[in-house]
Amino acid sequence: MTATCKPEHESVSTSPWLLEGLRLFFPVAAIHAVLLPLVWVTLFAFSLPLARDVPASQWHAHEMIFGNYGAALAGFLTAAVPEWTDTRPRQGRALLILLFLWLPGRIIGFLGFDALIAIAAVTDLAFLGLLLWYVLKALMERGSTRHTSFAIWVALFWLMELGIRAGWLTGRTDISGRLLHASLMIFLVFFSLAVARINVTVINLALDPSGDTTPYRPHPGRQNLTAGLVALYAAAALLAPGSTVPAYLALAAAAAFFDRLAEWFIGTAVFRTHVLALAGANLFAGLGFTVIGLAGLGAPLSPTTGLHILSVGSLGLAVLSVFVIAGLRHTGRSLILPWQAHGALVLMAGAGLVRVLPELGLAQIVFASHYSVSAMLWSSAFALWLFGFLPLLRHPLREADDCARSDSQRDILIPENQG
Repeated sequence: MTATCKPEHESVSTSPWLLEGLRLFFPVAAIHAVLLPLVWVTLFAFSLPLARDVPASQWHAHEMIFGNYGAALAGFLTAAVPEWTDTRPRQGRALLILLFLWLPGRIIGFLGFDALIAIAAVTDLAFLGLLLWYVLKALMERGSTRHTSFAIWVALFWLMELGIRAGWLTGRTDISGRLLHASLMIFLVFFSLAVARINVTVINLALDPSGDTTPYRPHPGRQNLTAGLVALYAAAALLAPGSTVPAYLALAAAAAFFDRLAEWFIGTAVFRTHVLALAGANLFAGLGFTVIGLAGLGAPLSPTTGLHILSVGSLGLAVLSVFVIAGLRHTGRSLILPWQAHGALVLMAGAGLVRVLPELGLAQIVFASHYSVSAMLWSSAFALWLFGFLPLLRHPLREADDCARSDSQRDILIPENQG
């Protein structure tokens, strides 16, 4: 479904940052992504000054999932849901309230301030609750049930946050650790559902930049297979972590991600940077679940390595790809990437590889300080995106120009026939 083009006088805000959720939250998420690894690795050397009862590693994981990726999710959903439902996007004050609810938890999380966990819990739960309401309100206004799966997963994300904070407050860090693992899987479900749809438009535009034809049609069996298997793995890992069931389900999820790579068998058009980046995110996901599955069956591998392949390699590349693609299309521009986009995606792929190759017994001499190198590459990738895309977000093309484009060009997040 395409978003309704609205005259400029209908805008509720004169600030371009508040016209659409992604224009506010994508830069906010990118700034957070630049700072988080620098603080974690360089400033605090893998510890947090005020963390006493909660392991610093759990604070760090929480801030990556609920802080960095949570802001990216807010930007995505507040931009995509209006397109899916043909309703007015959230603007102005509604976005600022969402931002101000997100911010306190990030300040507390940067320091690992155990004494303020309850405050961070309240604001983070309010942030996710309001985001859920924004999604549900649009669906109810439209009377649509086609995209309720996203609302369900936001609700589950809210429940994970509640459980993690409760685990921290009661000293049950064993439970909070398992819930953090489940939260990462939920975000991988978001990634699977979103990219399965975004990729249809991206590949069609790669094959026909004019948007006049749509030569590519996805295999319907691949649309939700990866998301379903990731969900089954997450449930098994949460409920039966000591069995081999999660390991077998992880291998099944890996196979589904590898199978999805068939969608990129499109000839030389695959070598466009943004197309290749989406393929790379799926490849990282397949590799991550392979490592987790093999480790669970006794192979000399660490499941933590698999989780870093998923969190840094797969999700890092996927989120940055969405920032690039949506950053261009939702400012009225075609998918002609500026040099900063090419550089940022290459740096992100490098961050994922450097982070995990030494743990797999590869390139250990070259990447002797792989934590620091990976953190610098990760931060540099988002910093380069900010450098290239802040001017584009600040100065979008006139909405009339955007309305003149074909539906397949403008509706980049999720087209009607794939929603």
